[in-house]
Amino acid sequence: MAYRVIQWASGGVGRAAMGGVLAHPDLELAGCWVHSPEKEGADIGTLLSTDPIGVTATTDVDALLALDADCVLYSPIFADPSVITRILQSGKNVVTPLGWFYPPHDERQRFDAVCRAAGVTLHGTGIHPGGITERFPLVISALSGSVTHVRAEEFSDIRTYGAPDVIRDWMLFGKTPEEARTSIMADALGAGFRQSVWMVADELGFDLDPELRTTHDMAVATAPIESPIGPIQPGKVAAQRFRWEGLVDGEVVITAAVNWLMGVHDLDPAWEFGPAGERFEVEITGDPNCLVTFKKLHPHSIAEGLARNPGIVATAMHCVNAIPYVCAAEPGLLTYLDLPPVAGRARLGLHRSRR
Repeated sequence: MAYRVIQWASGGVGRAAMGGVLAHPDLELAGCWVHSPEKEGADIGTLLSTDPIGVTATTDVDALLALDADCVLYSPIFADPSVITRILQSGKNVVTPLGWFYPPHDERQRFDAVCRAAGVTLHGTGIHPGGITERFPLVISALSGSVTHVRAEEFSDIRTYGAPDVIRDWMLFGKTPEEARTSIMADALGAGFRQSVWMVADELGFDLDPELRTTHDMAVATAPIESPIGPIQPGKVAAQRFRWEGLVDGEVVITAAVNWLMGVHDLDPAWEFGPAGERFEVEITGDPNCLVTFKKLHPHSIAEGLARNPGIVATAMHCVNAIPYVCAAEPGLLTYLDLPPVAGRARLGLHRSRR
């Protein structure tokens, strides 16, 4: 019997997730919450630009929570802990790319209690943070001993990210450096990346200093740069780099970082991706050293990325593929350290039923 899934929000991750659920042999799409009244009653197939599937979108939270469903894939732009709590209390498991990867002790205890009372599971997953930042570094670290540094880093052309409102109004690209310095992204992103750093530290046994270090660097345009939010004018922010670092006695031992550039031309400082291009990297410094580069998670062009960004799809699929494992797990807030390894499934027509 397939697990019934409700998709919460129909943005880039949400649309990719619904496509992933429809293609997954162990899952069935039961419903979809949408923010926009214009989407109320729309068939999910219409939202996905496919044939109708007989499942409609709704803005009615109570109606969705009353549905017979096993799991909610929760992926609005920002998380609302009160909504997560309501979903859990309705008796539905939750998988989300918006946090809860490895929350602080008090928060974990609070949500763990909610989950156990309702007999359900909460699991945070995704890509960066939520996968390449902690899951893969931990797996790769098993090839090394005497580890002295772990680095997980993203190098992306942000022009391919199909959320212009977020880029302009939250990331504050196209603003002055002084304005961009006030962006909530260091804290909003940091809420997830700090969890990643602490998970790696705790599992590898690093005795971190109590406070992580956050740095935010910027480059400005030296000539107009075309972008999905309009031309970035000279002197305005056209590239940003965030780092979250765990230290032992002041020395960096864990680094989680993002590098977001509006292309590689006309920037001051003259940042670029280097010969390896756009990518994700995981590097373990130890005995021996190890460097893993993730390619093909970035689109070939801006137009392709705005239509269907592989990184967004990967974020969604990491969530989708976790659902059967989460639904089968014991109640509680469960991290990668608590669940068995999650895997994808063969394409429909190439798969066989599980024994």
